[in-house]
Amino acid sequence: MFNIQGFYKIKKINKCGLYKEKLKRYLLSKSVRGTVILSPEGVNGTIAGKKLNVNSCIRHIKNKLSIDFFDSQNSSKCKFQPFYRAKVKIKKEVVPIGLKLKISEKKISQYVNPNEWNNLISDQNVTLIDIRKPFEYKVGTFKGAVNPKVNSFREFPKYFNKLKKNKKIAMFCTGGIRCEKASNFLKQKGFKNVFQLNGGILSYLNKVNAKKSLWEGECFVFDNRVSVKHKLSLGTYSMCRGCRMPISQFEKKSKKYKDGISCPHCYNKLTQLQKDRFAMRQKQILIAKQLNKPHIYQKEF
Repeated sequence: MFNIQGFYKIKKINKCGLYKEKLKRYLLSKSVRGTVILSPEGVNGTIAGKKLNVNSCIRHIKNKLSIDFFDSQNSSKCKFQPFYRAKVKIKKEVVPIGLKLKISEKKISQYVNPNEWNNLISDQNVTLIDIRKPFEYKVGTFKGAVNPKVNSFREFPKYFNKLKKNKKIAMFCTGGIRCEKASNFLKQKGFKNVFQLNGGILSYLNKVNAKKSLWEGECFVFDNRVSVKHKLSLGTYSMCRGCRMPISQFEKKSKKYKDGISCPHCYNKLTQLQKDRFAMRQKQILIAKQLNKPHIYQKEF
């Protein structure tokens, strides 16, 4: 069983380059995989491995970056390693969405805990916004949520300019960090009543009983689990190897779905050369499976 830890901290980090190789070496020494993003705005990551090793890496990251506690942290389990390798990246932003974060303006009062979220979003005067990308929204979202349907945060100002600044806004995303930037942006623009789900969807699904939940569908995650359900159990979605889009069980019944090659989203967009190349890759995966050997594109069940 693999333990998965997601975390982020909004914090000024100087000279990120000093930590990159040291953190990566430590992850590798503990056989822990995943991605850690370092930026002058903070740290954001998801890592997976044996529980003791993951906990050791978490302590190491906190120690090296002088962090007492993360702004958000979630934990789950999986029968297979959901990451291919260990990566430590340096970015200009803690989450690359094109909005500069004013760390000094971060306020605790904007957070709403999962057990209080239902009451907030049940208020008819609240505009509930799913700020994730459209394909994530399609996999699952909160009842009554609207999605701006933009593929880049650079397009969000156009959407928010349509809203009144005294409007009560509740926002959510996967782990909470995208909301950190979006709510910070709105406060800079003069919005007064902006709330965000503390810990994001993952925290809500982990803590709120399914019978009382206002969540509909599953939650897309950026690793080989593809999607998760309540208690962060493994979801039912697969990943198309042709376009990297999540595929439902219903979509897999389509004639345009070819395992490891294409799906209804990309079948008509791929060239024959691409389809042939993906077919060859899938053949190699199947051969490796028959020989009981690992392959980079194969889940490690």
